[in-house]
Amino acid sequence: MKKLIENILQLENISNELEPSQEQRNQYLDKIRNYSNEFLNTLDSKKTFNNSIQESDRFKITGDKISIEQIIDIYKEEVVEKGIIASSGGHLGYVPGGGIYTSAISDFIADITNEYSGMFYASPGAVTLENELINWMKKIFHYPDSAIGNLASGGSIANLIALTSARDKHKIKGDKIKNSVIYLSPQVHHCIKKALRIIGLEDTIIHYLKLDDHSKIDTKNLELQIDLDTKNGLAPFMVIASAGTTDTGAVDPLYEIGKIAQKMKLWYHIDAAYGGFFILTESKKHLFKGIELSDSLVVDPHKGLFLPYGIGAVLVKDKEAVYQSHHYTANYMQDAIGHNLPINPADVSPELTKHFRGLRMWIPLQLHGTKPFTACLDEKLLLTKYFRSAIKKKGFIIGSEPDLSISYFWFPSNNIDPNVFNKKLLEFMHQDGRVFFSSTIINEKFVIRIAILSFRTKLKIIDKSIEMIDECLTKTNAFFDNI
Repeated sequence: MKKLIENILQLENISNELEPSQEQRNQYLDKIRNYSNEFLNTLDSKKTFNNSIQESDRFKITGDKISIEQIIDIYKEEVVEKGIIASSGGHLGYVPGGGIYTSAISDFIADITNEYSGMFYASPGAVTLENELINWMKKIFHYPDSAIGNLASGGSIANLIALTSARDKHKIKGDKIKNSVIYLSPQVHHCIKKALRIIGLEDTIIHYLKLDDHSKIDTKNLELQIDLDTKNGLAPFMVIASAGTTDTGAVDPLYEIGKIAQKMKLWYHIDAAYGGFFILTESKKHLFKGIELSDSLVVDPHKGLFLPYGIGAVLVKDKEAVYQSHHYTANYMQDAIGHNLPINPADVSPELTKHFRGLRMWIPLQLHGTKPFTACLDEKLLLTKYFRSAIKKKGFIIGSEPDLSISYFWFPSNNIDPNVFNKKLLEFMHQDGRVFFSSTIINEKFVIRIAILSFRTKLKIIDKSIEMIDECLTKTNAFFDNI
């Protein structure tokens, strides 16, 4: 026994390094705070995009110690300064995760206390806080109090939860799969298709609906297709609309689709991951009429509320449909089961182990109130209008009037194939990197895409982007003139 105790104490002496002293903690935090302040204070002067296709060998784990200074250097040079700086206001290429500072503080607190937010029994406060966030969103989207929800890691898992609920509500399994029909927009986010594959519905009949001139689902086409499928002995069971498509930011006619879904007894799902929180703005709330008719919806706080990556939300009206997929018990969890306890997040999601991600949303909403978030959304709408007007004056063709803050444009080259010309233009824009844009294909046309949603995107950054585009257009013209 004496030898055993000696061995334990020897190992304890080594393992104690995992619990730094207060002095060491302060030293670490001083270094991290200095780097954080330097990063934020110089963010406007940095390029948004640094194209790098080489993997670094500086991340190798050898088992030896390195200093906090070395770690910060590696992180700065190999992570932050390569690829897209997602926290930059110049990130206009994809819908960004925002990264507001008060969320970072929230994550620090959540990680220090290491709250487990999967079961009420384990952390009543954490679960109550997350359920209150779900209740707040139910009010925003006019969902009934009886609806349930979950804070997932993002739109992909949130959509997975909703679509699994639809599958189980309509009992789409076995022989029913190949006869069942799902209706989608061609511009639906690819995570929807991915989720259908994961939950075993890739062999259903998937009809991609016609779109109108504004990239919205044509509801007459939807009705005709449902009637035709029903007459042909098929079993329509779900329609999926978007409240802000990724390609063009279009909001489908939510009310009309909802009435069709009610009439035909289809599960109605809305992917509002990007656009949902624009319902808070006076100028756009009319676009969301009918969202309350949906059976399930997804919205990403790490998009429209500018939080760091890693928090999406799902709301579902039918509790039993969700529980059919996710509510399981085990002997070792018997202490956590009670008939009168609130809903456990673990019963509404594939996740049992669950990070307390709700704190990153709750603290900013409490510290700032909701007014700055709404103002930021309104600001992005006006910046989109400003950008489209300015780029049109430069001779570019712009896409149809966007519903929200995603738009696209291209330069109408006369002598060079426009697709070839605009690909080269975007290549020069990426080489420049001051501001980052992406591309997409609309009606077989290569177009340059802008997504304005970062809370750090301000008027001066839009002006910088227009200046960069103008310079890159000159380079593109010179490149083809010299061929």
